[in-house]
Amino acid sequence: MKREAFHSSKAPQAKGPYSQAIIHNEILYVSGQGPVDTATGSIVRGSIEEETRATLNNLKSIIEEAGYTMDGVLKVTCYLSNMDDFSRFNSVYSEYFPDSPPARTTVQAGRLPMDFKVEIDAICGHT
Repeated sequence: MKREAFHSSKAPQAKGPYSQAIIHNEILYVSGQGPVDTATGSIVRGSIEEETRATLNNLKSIIEEAGYTMDGVLKVTCYLSNMDDFSRFNSVYSEYFPDSPPARTTVQAGRLPMDFKVEIDAICGHT
């Protein structure tokens, strides 16, 4: 039962005492990702669609660099700053999980880090 911290240079660096991801028993646990442009380090400020796409791109970068795929995502938790954005969020989210989407919980958060509109974490297995 090996537990290993995983770090990707293709996604935003952890800004606190946590790992980008942990691999344990061949399951990848990805910490919450937000809309940060990895190239510049700046927060993507825009529509819920733009922030969702940036967030999912960061999540995907970690998943793929760790040797997993988006098809292997088992469960995600999505945090929205405003549940009124739910349908617009879903329109982008569905592009990343077109077939057999993972189990999901979506909640409205009182306030997300750095005033993100969206944050997403994931649990992923090998396909």
